[in-house]
Amino acid sequence: MNTNGMLKEGTLEGKTIIVTGGGTGLGRSMGKYFLELGANLVITSRKLPVLEETAKALESETGGKVLPLACDVRNYEEIENVISTTEEKFGQIHGVLNNAAGNFISPTERLSHRAFNTVVDIVLRGTSNFTLAAGKNWIEKKQKGTFLNIVTTYSWTGSAYVVPSAAAKAGVLAMTRSLAVEWAKYGIRSNAIAPGPFPTEGAWSRLLPDNIANLFDPKNKIPVQRFGEHQELANLAAYLMSDFSAYVNGEVITIDGGEWLQGAGEFNQLDMVTKEMWDMLEMMRKG
Repeated sequence: MNTNGMLKEGTLEGKTIIVTGGGTGLGRSMGKYFLELGANLVITSRKLPVLEETAKALESETGGKVLPLACDVRNYEEIENVISTTEEKFGQIHGVLNNAAGNFISPTERLSHRAFNTVVDIVLRGTSNFTLAAGKNWIEKKQKGTFLNIVTTYSWTGSAYVVPSAAAKAGVLAMTRSLAVEWAKYGIRSNAIAPGPFPTEGAWSRLLPDNIANLFDPKNKIPVQRFGEHQELANLAAYLMSDFSAYVNGEVITIDGGEWLQGAGEFNQLDMVTKEMWDMLEMMRKG
């Protein structure tokens, strides 16, 4: 396994990329690699102190330029402010990575309508707000641009116990594919990534207590028997943001070690059958 950056130095030189939810976790990891490839980075979330700390660290680690801006993606006016402030600082915007999300793991009947709406509002409304604001800005100024949306594999399969997230991510995926066709004439590409498990510090513990989280053993759920490394996701995100992927449009790329396919195949769990049991089954079949 190679966890080095895969693109050549300067691949994103001169580009300015906005990453929502960019202060922590996977957003931070992807943003860091964008910086290493020469991009200017804008990171947003609701917590400005976290963003400012991350920006300072990323600039120190990469030598790049990072602009931290507080923004609740549910508020369209705040997004417009991010766009105008970014243009004042860096000039043109070249890419938007819609990464901000929220989730609850719970039986759906235990969720209040407020909790359900919070997830849908952050994931679907937040992504659509940023997409609409940035897209209109690009079209008005006759500028090309790239959207990259983070979805999940249950965007197309659905999933119990995360129903608001599944519904919202499905909407984001539909929007990605729809705008890939509608806005291509303006030079605007739209793609998505569906990551599998890429553990981040604190993220899983907030969703699941340790005694339940321990049941999610990669050997049981993922054919390649490991979790993803952040650099692997960052490599893919940087490629889709770069001009190397100029012919990729309307695509969702899964990076999960085969996890969703493992669950999709009706007989996939037969990998637990031992050699001796297969021998016995073969003898029964021949008999």
